[in-house]
Amino acid sequence: MRYFLPLVLCATAAQADLNVTFSEGAPKDAFTFAATDGCLTGPVQITLDLAGSDAGLIFDVTEEGQGVEVYQPFELVAGGDLVAGASAVADGDTALALTLRSLPVNQPVSFTIDVDDTIGAREITVSGAEIAGASVTVTADMGTATGTFGTDARATVALPSCTS
Repeated sequence: MRYFLPLVLCATAAQADLNVTFSEGAPKDAFTFAATDGCLTGPVQITLDLAGSDAGLIFDVTEEGQGVEVYQPFELVAGGDLVAGASAVADGDTALALTLRSLPVNQPVSFTIDVDDTIGAREITVSGAEIAGASVTVTADMGTATGTFGTDARATVALPSCTS
């Protein structure tokens, strides 16, 4: 005698993450935001906050202010069509926010800017150890979650589950 189990199709919960990478590159530093799942369908607000960084990092966007030697303004370099808005960044600021229409898998958003330290040797380059402690907060339909940069210059924001 054979028994057949009914096939039940249903939506499953998926873990969605936002991976953020900081890349030091004199004179321009870069931040890249990439989704690991298709759950960030928008609108999505991403707030990058350097205030908790181990080296007291700031954005250096003009030749005046606390920055070291060179400066670079905020510039979107990838995923600009996904960005609905960005907060203004003044020299010496420690936070900026991006509002995205969505963030599909395999379509990262990236921007360049100059990041400088305000503690220690005040060098022109910023290491992973110096950005450690900075945070990224994501607010989307599924809720709000925060991740922190480690010494590897990466942060992962583990987002609440979504239905895929």
